Amino acid sequence: MSYDIERIRANFPALRREQNGRPIVFFDNPAGTQVPRSVVEQMNDAMFYKNANLGGLFATSVAAEQLVDAAHRAGEMFVNAPRSGEVFFGQSMTTLTFGMARVICADFAPGDEIILTRMDHDANIAPWLMAAEDRGLVVRWLDFSEESFAFDLNDLAGLVTDRTRLIALNYASNVTGTINDVEGAGRIARACGAQLFVDAVQYAPHGLIDVAALGCDYLVCSAYKFFGPHYGMLWGRRDRLQALRAYKVRAVSDELPGRFTTGTTNREQLAGVHAAIDYIASLGDAYGHPAGPELRMRLAAGYEAMKAYEDGLTGRLIEGLLGIRGIRVLGITDPAEFRRRVSTVSFVADGIAPSQIASALSHEGIQVWHGHNYALEIYRKLGLANGGVRIGPVHYNTVEEIDRTLERVETVVRG
Repeated sequence: MSYDIERIRANFPALRREQNGRPIVFFDNPAGTQVPRSVVEQMNDAMFYKNANLGGLFATSVAAEQLVDAAHRAGEMFVNAPRSGEVFFGQSMTTLTFGMARVICADFAPGDEIILTRMDHDANIAPWLMAAEDRGLVVRWLDFSEESFAFDLNDLAGLVTDRTRLIALNYASNVTGTINDVEGAGRIARACGAQLFVDAVQYAPHGLIDVAALGCDYLVCSAYKFFGPHYGMLWGRRDRLQALRAYKVRAVSDELPGRFTTGTTNREQLAGVHAAIDYIASLGDAYGHPAGPELRMRLAAGYEAMKAYEDGLTGRLIEGLLGIRGIRVLGITDPAEFRRRVSTVSFVADGIAPSQIASALSHEGIQVWHGHNYALEIYRKLGLANGGVRIGPVHYNTVEEIDRTLERVETVVRG
């Protein structure tokens, strides 16, 4: 079946909302996507019929345990975890990263080194900076090119020393949209014996994750960025996780993943995460060509269909922005290089504050973000104290929404 955008949009009740008699345009997706009806239905089902703690011999507890186990299995397939027990969940990516930073760095010695990047969201920077301060660690910084908006892995290799213990890197930037060479970084990390911690929050809505191929040690993402509820998910290599000291109550088993699950997991959130993963797989069934019936194959087909459609939106958006005098796009603009970017597009306009553009768009029911978007290091490097404007189309947005947004941006810029 050809890509049916109206059928896809019908899955999302929020897309029917209007402002001043016109449909609202949801281009705020990099900060959180809208949710399909199937996700909400599964969350409601969990609250109505599976609302019990685990370990009981009664029916509701058994059903709750089955829900939790199924969500973990889906999460493992979502990232292609090599072994069971390597995925666990928490309140958010930020919360999980702060917790794991303390646990991982607890074994580091004063003078040991960690490498951070100038392209990361602060949730993959601040936890490591604070851990470094506590442990007396040395922080080294990987910079990016202002022309290519990419890292040079030779620069990363040049930062590594015999004291390097960890590299923290994003899979895709929440500002530039750049997809980084995590696999290459993984080879460098393994060569020096360092651990690689990957923030995949911005990549997960747009591309299939394969931790086995990436060669990383930890990978974290947020379900509300891939059409699910506000819950975080972390994968860790089994041998790494088992070697870490888990901060937990005494009654909790030392087995994975329970030893890193603090308190009672959120049943309805887990149901929603599972449903969001199933939703992406359903796109593969409808608009892709799955190599088989397994969830992993269906996910691959779903992402392939989404990427092909989103690249068309990205191209139209970037072409339109570049056609407006005074606008600078902060990211890859060549359509031939779109394999190296997601559909998140940030820009600045000469002499106009990002907040002015975002406000003008909001009055027309077009929802975008402005400012630094927690990517402090990117905007410091670029010398843009007020940040930029960020437009983030995903697979349920339309060409008409792109054109409507461009028309309004041009009106504001031309003043």
